[in-house]
Amino acid sequence: MTLKQLKDLKVIDQDITNDEYGTYYDKRSMEQLLDYGFILLDKPNGPTSHETVAWVKKILQVSKAGHSGTLDPQVSGILPIGFGEATKALIVLLLGPKEYHALGRLHTLISKEKLDNVLKLLTGKIYQKPPQRSAVSRQTRIRHVYEIDVVEQKERLLLLRILCEAGTYVRKIFYDMGEILGPGATMIELRRTRVGQFNEDSNLVKMHDLVDAYALWKEKGDDSKLKRFIMPIEYALSEIKSVVIRDSAVDALCHGAQLAIPGILEISHGLKRGDLVAIYTQKGEVVALAEAIMSGDEISENTKGFAFKIKRIIMAPNVYPKSWRSKAVVNN
Repeated sequence: MTLKQLKDLKVIDQDITNDEYGTYYDKRSMEQLLDYGFILLDKPNGPTSHETVAWVKKILQVSKAGHSGTLDPQVSGILPIGFGEATKALIVLLLGPKEYHALGRLHTLISKEKLDNVLKLLTGKIYQKPPQRSAVSRQTRIRHVYEIDVVEQKERLLLLRILCEAGTYVRKIFYDMGEILGPGATMIELRRTRVGQFNEDSNLVKMHDLVDAYALWKEKGDDSKLKRFIMPIEYALSEIKSVVIRDSAVDALCHGAQLAIPGILEISHGLKRGDLVAIYTQKGEVVALAEAIMSGDEISENTKGFAFKIKRIIMAPNVYPKSWRSKAVVNN
């Protein structure tokens, strides 16, 4: 849990945590990070996202890994990859914006005024149909392009910075630009430079650096370099609202229970119904993702009732002690 999230919490009740179980999220061992951590990989041109994840699994000798936001083989840049239970939380990064730097060629030289007008037409909500070689069905859909800036132009070569909604096809933006202009335009190269709150300054790691860091840990017992690259999955959840619960409620949630008001200790200010939240232990470990079915004011004013609907359980069961009882089965 980030410092920003801690400052944003509204206290509902008090409780004491026990250090005999659980681990403070920023004090995890390397073995724990390989089950509750993620990296921001600098994906190279060439391999698919699936192939890249397979290579990372082999490098780190983990059985489970997954990525957030597919990059086409010819596209480089930020590819978040989670390990173990952390893969369940990567979906949150799909909610934030993506930034790309795209190099393309105009098929004719045009004035700056005309180019600016075309880029304005392609900013905002636009209609897109995925290309024929696509992993999703080819149905027209609406995507939001937040910003398009000209970073550099040299005659017909054009470098653009594009901030857009997840699932936007940047190559199609160049194609549409060419259609509007008439003679056409072609994208040459594409790099993703931002995913949600993470950019190229956010601990980006290359594949060979990962190999070296893992070897240093395994051969010399020095995990300092690897710990610079593998971050607790909680860092990926810093942009959504937070809920802190009692230790006694943790294992029940991990076994599929819904979160009732008596189990809540703190919530984010301004919580509204329908908000996506991350549920944390008092040590800052993420337990689950949930949807608020009560507002913050309603939670403060009531002493019972379910306040959140669990959407995805992240923590494995039995990390915290069982403090709940299942219904007895009566045999006739």
